[in-house]
Parts: sequence; C-alpha cells; structure tokens
Amino acid sequence: MDQDQILARITAMVDEEHALRDALSAGRIDSETEHERLARLERALDQCWDLLRQRRARAEFGGNPDDARVRPSSQVENYEG
Repeated sequence: MDQDQILARITAMVDEEHALRDALSAGRIDSETEHERLARLERALDQCWDLLRQRRARAEFGGNPDDARVRPSSQVENYEG
C-alpha cells in the first residue's frame, strides 16, 4: 500500500468506528458487539499508523518506503513513539 492508500484505509476505519458508535446509540447493536468490533478496528488502525510511520521514516532517511511491512498487531499495539 502506498501512503494515499493507507490514509484512505485509516479514514474508512474511522468512519466505521463512528458508524459503530451510532449503531450502539440507536440500539441496532449491543455494547458487547460494539466493543468486539471496536477492538478489531483499533488493532487494524494501530497497524496502519505504524505502516505509515515506517514508510515516512524510510523516505525521510533515503530508504525505499515500499520496503515497509505490516507488523503484527501485538508488536504495534499501544506504541508510543
């Protein structure tokens, strides 16, 4: 994925997050379903942001952004850097 594709994916996931919250408040889903789906979304978002940071860092320091790879969610969850 290139930078634009990653950003589009992030935007789509944020939109999905908002839709889940709306569905919960409208009573279309229960809180357990919302929680499970939000947890999956958050892991995927962490991976997308990590991939985007990798690509930008590689480009900034003369590397090939296409060498960046999606890392496991266990590696990127709660990343603070």
